[in-house]
Amino acid sequence: MHRPLLRAIGAATALYGLAVTARPALLAGPSGLAGPDGSVPPATATCLRPLALRDAACGLAMLLAPDDRSLRTATLLRIASDFGDAALLSGTLPGRRHRLMALGVSVGWGALSVAGLLDSRPPAPGPGPVPAHHFVTAPPECGRPRR
Repeated sequence: MHRPLLRAIGAATALYGLAVTARPALLAGPSGLAGPDGSVPPATATCLRPLALRDAACGLAMLLAPDDRSLRTATLLRIASDFGDAALLSGTLPGRRHRLMALGVSVGWGALSVAGLLDSRPPAPGPGPVPAHHFVTAPPECGRPRR
C-alpha cells in the first residue's frame, strides 16, 4: 500500500467534493449538465451536492484514516464510487464527449487508487522520528527577568 499516494488522493477528493458542494457548476459544466450560459438548474445542483459530499467524506476518510485497515476500507469505497460513477455516467450523460470524459476521469482516479492500494514496495527509508534534542529551544536569556 502506498500510503502517501492514497492520502494525497484522499485530500484531492475531499477538496474537490467540498468545492463542488459549494459550486455545483464545477461538475455540472464538464458533465454537460449546465445550461448554455453555465448556470446550473436548481434540481441538478440538488442532485450533484450529495455526490460531492460523498466524495468529500470518502476523501477525508482516506486522508485521516488512523491505520492501514481503515485506509484500505476508505480506499475501497473510493474505488467503488469511481467505478460506479464510470458505469453510470458514461451511459447517461448528454453527449458522447461528456460521457467519454466522465468515463476517463472516473476510471483514471479509480485506477490510481487501485495502484496505490496494490503497491507492494516497502516504504522508502526516511529520517524516522525527530529526536527531542533536535527541537529548537529558546536561548537561556529568554524568560529571565531583566536587571
